[in-house]
Amino acid sequence: MTKSELIQRLAESHPHLYHRDVERIVGTVFEEISSALERGDRVELRGFGTFSVKHREARVGRNPRTGDTVQVAPKTVPFFKTGKQLRDLVNSSTG
Repeated sequence: MTKSELIQRLAESHPHLYHRDVERIVGTVFEEISSALERGDRVELRGFGTFSVKHREARVGRNPRTGDTVQVAPKTVPFFKTGKQLRDLVNSSTG
């Protein structure tokens, strides 16, 4: 599902809201999550999951095309861990 599909579904399920307001709400939620991660904060949405930032150390990698070793710089990456409720929901629907 894309962001625009999410906005469309929310707008359809809440006809009392204007489409532009739904866009603004979804955009604001994503911006706030992004801002929190940028500050290094953790965002927990109970039953859904947790967004956090992980720090990866520098390491030696390998270029898959040439096989040469390359130095990979340390970096910070966003990380998402599913909540138990979401994990159970997905597992129950797949089997």
